[in-house]
Amino acid sequence: MVRKWQTLIEAHVDVKTTDNYSLRMFCIAFTKRRPNQVKRTCYAQSSQIKQIRRKMRAIMVNQALTCDLKELVQKFILRSSGKEIEKATSSIYPLQNVFIRKVKILKAPKFDLGKLMEVHGDYSKEDVGVKLDRPAEEAPVEGDTEVVGA
Repeated sequence: MVRKWQTLIEAHVDVKTTDNYSLRMFCIAFTKRRPNQVKRTCYAQSSQIKQIRRKMRAIMVNQALTCDLKELVQKFILRSSGKEIEKATSSIYPLQNVFIRKVKILKAPKFDLGKLMEVHGDYSKEDVGVKLDRPAEEAPVEGDTEVVGA
C-alpha cells in the first residue's frame, strides 16, 4: 500500500466507549489520483492534510462514543469507518485504502461478571445434555494368555 508519488496521512485519537473502555485508535489513508489525471503524482497540500486529519478524528470519535466495544469491533471488521472517512474527505482530496490500522486499549473497566455473562449470553438456560446410564462393565474373559518375552 505504501508507494511513491502519493501522500500518506495518519491520525490518532483517544476515545472512550459506552462501556467505559478507553481506546487509542490509529487511522491511515493514502491520496488517490483523480480520474483522467495526467500528472503522475497525487500529493496533498499541508492544509488539506490538516483538514483530512480533523475529519478523521471527528469520525473516529463519533463512531466510538455511540457504541460499546463489541459493536466497535464489528465496525472494524466491516471496515465501515474507513468507508465513511473516505466519503467525508472526498471533497477535500480523494483518498484510497483508508483503514483503522491499530486500536490500543488504554484502560479497561473493572471486571464485572454480570456484564460478561450479559455480553456472552447466559448458558445456564441452554440444554447441556442428559445423564446417560453406563452399561455394567463385563468381566474380562479368561483364556490362554501369553507373556511376551518369557
